[in-house]
Amino acid sequence: MARVGGVDDSVGFQNSVEIDELAIFAVNEHNTKENTLLEFSRVVSAKEQVVAGKIHHLTVEVMEAGKMMVYEASVWVKTWENFKELQTFKKVE
Repeated sequence: MARVGGVDDSVGFQNSVEIDELAIFAVNEHNTKENTLLEFSRVVSAKEQVVAGKIHHLTVEVMEAGKMMVYEASVWVKTWENFKELQTFKKVE
C-alpha cells in the first residue's frame, strides 16, 4: 500500500508495460532536452511516491556511445489531467 508522500517499491515493475513506457518517455525527453542519443535498454528498479499524482523514481540502463550506462529518472504523472513530466534525469556514477 502506497503512503502519501512516502517512496515505496513498485511491485511487479519487471513485467510492467506502464513502467517501461515511463522509462522510455524519460529517455526520450532527456534526449530532446539535451540533444543526446541515449537508447533505452531496461528498467533496473522502480519506486513510486504518491503526491498530487505519482512520481515514479526509475533506475534505467541505456546505451550511450556503445556502452551500457545507468541513469536515475523521476517522472511525475497525473493521469486524470493527462500530465506527464520528466523531473530529473542523471547519470549514476
